[in-house]
Amino acid sequence: MGQLHDLTAWEQGEAIRQGKLSPVELTEHYLERIGQLDEKVGAFVTVTPELAREQAARAERTATAARREGRELPPLHGVPVPVKDLNLVAGVRCTMGSAALDDFVPAVDDHVVTRMREAGTVMLGKTNTPEFGAPPHTENDVAPPARTPWDLSCSAGGSSGGAGAAVAAGLAPVAHGTDGGGSIRVPASVCGLFGLKPSRGRVSSGKVLYDVTGLTTSGPIGRTVADVAALLDVLAGPEPGDPYTSPALPPGETFRGQVHREPGRLRVALVTRPPVAGIEVHPDCRRAAEEAAVLLRELGHEVQPVALPDEPHMAEAFVQVWEVMAAARPVPEEREDRLLPLTRMLRERGREVSGPDFARALYHMRVVTHLVADAVQRPGTGYDVILSPTLAQPPRPVGALRDDTNPEAEFLKSVGFTPFTPLYNITGQPAVNVPLHWTGQGLPIGVQLAARYGDEATLISLSAQLEQARPWAHRHPELW
Repeated sequence: MGQLHDLTAWEQGEAIRQGKLSPVELTEHYLERIGQLDEKVGAFVTVTPELAREQAARAERTATAARREGRELPPLHGVPVPVKDLNLVAGVRCTMGSAALDDFVPAVDDHVVTRMREAGTVMLGKTNTPEFGAPPHTENDVAPPARTPWDLSCSAGGSSGGAGAAVAAGLAPVAHGTDGGGSIRVPASVCGLFGLKPSRGRVSSGKVLYDVTGLTTSGPIGRTVADVAALLDVLAGPEPGDPYTSPALPPGETFRGQVHREPGRLRVALVTRPPVAGIEVHPDCRRAAEEAAVLLRELGHEVQPVALPDEPHMAEAFVQVWEVMAAARPVPEEREDRLLPLTRMLRERGREVSGPDFARALYHMRVVTHLVADAVQRPGTGYDVILSPTLAQPPRPVGALRDDTNPEAEFLKSVGFTPFTPLYNITGQPAVNVPLHWTGQGLPIGVQLAARYGDEATLISLSAQLEQARPWAHRHPELW
């Protein structure tokens, strides 16, 4: 069997249901690994051993009773799942990656945390994130940088960099993340993982720190398609008062069940030109997408090169909305000086965006949504899936993107690193990173797949087909 962290999350849950594995034993194993390795990878802002042990003991009692009484347990019952430090856990410090909130302890859980508690998962702690999740690296003033375990000199990406580092290093089997411009797919790419950004409304935005723009969603990141799909089953679902929800799966079906469904013959659009003008794509990133296209053809799918329709205001609109989101973050006035230069710049600019300009930016994002839907993915005649590089560059060294002396340069470098991912936050479509390619230096390079709105099922079944055809590295890098 190897070590416990070599098991997938699904295998761990199955072993717990059968009584072959104790949630307490599993939790202690991960807490020990965190104590030994987290200093190297910077995955956690806060570790919660007392809470984890309490939840594991409760999960153990529940599992024992369920076996005795012949009751079913949720698939991830007793499985450790850390929470990103942008989301609230009652009684646990939530810094949101900011020194301005380094002592903030919420009294309530976010709705996604409630769902994870109800599913019987065990929270090991809060994973690392950049300040308010804004940049695509995870370097802040409250914790060490998050690093990809495949090369500790390189960033784990962001903003769910701590989640990516934790799963890739074997400090957690699967993790909760959030994605507002690529924040699940970016760390999945640089950490060699499978990460899924759900459709807008698939996972409720909830009542706390609700994102009125619709850009941001919670989602799962893990080593296998099955693990990610199982956590999506936990996270997915509406809350009362939600302004929009994704179409539900047919009764009785689950996202985990889509892993075993044949995707059928799909029409795939290959996009290698970034939606943002003037950005060069590194040869390794372009090669990853082209090799994925070859593999898809070998599996019987139709793949054709396609250029996405131009919307000249897309980049400007996204930036304006991003700036307003930064300005809307609640920060005590007396602590504004603790914010990083990039955050201060975004907040200052966001305060200058007028109401009509903000409405116009949201309008242009809707235009992009309709352009992609009509020109590329019209049902019956369009493409089922869009394939592209996930990132325009391979994993970047720690410090390569962050620039406190010139936040404008930092922002531009970030855009140049992640030109492909924000499109699907704008359109609300589901998108995944699939870790199919590795450089000659052993660094992971992901490819991105996006489906029609509400069609996570196709992405999961297709990704599982790719995983079976070309299994990616489910082993953990050597960190001892």
